[in-house]
Amino acid sequence: MTSSPAQTAAAIATRRRQTQEKIARIKTAISQLRRERGRLTVRAIAGRADVSSTFLYENAEARTLVQQAVTASKSQHDQLMQDKHEQIEASWRERALNAEAELTRTQKTVFNQRQQIGELMGKIRDAEQMVPGESVQAITTENATLKRRVLQLTREHRSLQERLEGARSNNRFAERRIADLEAQILELQQTP
Repeated sequence: MTSSPAQTAAAIATRRRQTQEKIARIKTAISQLRRERGRLTVRAIAGRADVSSTFLYENAEARTLVQQAVTASKSQHDQLMQDKHEQIEASWRERALNAEAELTRTQKTVFNQRQQIGELMGKIRDAEQMVPGESVQAITTENATLKRRVLQLTREHRSLQERLEGARSNNRFAERRIADLEAQILELQQTP
């Protein structure tokens, strides 16, 4: 049984129309997956477009559409992960810098208090030699108050030191976690 040229032309036209319908479904599937932030892979696109993976590989136009979509998706995903990584790192860096600034301020305050105590101790000794007992008692009381203040500032200094160490430890943990996540992303990207 032989087919006529009219039947052949009709079959070719039908096949072209079916191919164009499949291409349109592929474009729609890619758009839907992008909107849904779904993973753009050959299998996902084929399933959504209701076409075979073979068609996606064999048809040049379909293959080009899929390759462009997958490449764009990977670069967008990489950029999102990079932005998230930078945001987390900036947050930890800011916390560490704030703790270090507070520590520096506390150390300066403690140093100034110690200098003031030294000066007052010198004045007490001088006053003991020249002033009656009541003045000595007032200066001694002031000295005791300043010593308590120094102890309080020393405790604050120690607390800030511990907070700074905690922030640094958290920063190291975050960096390790980010490195692990980046490695997982790379493994997922290399998996076909």
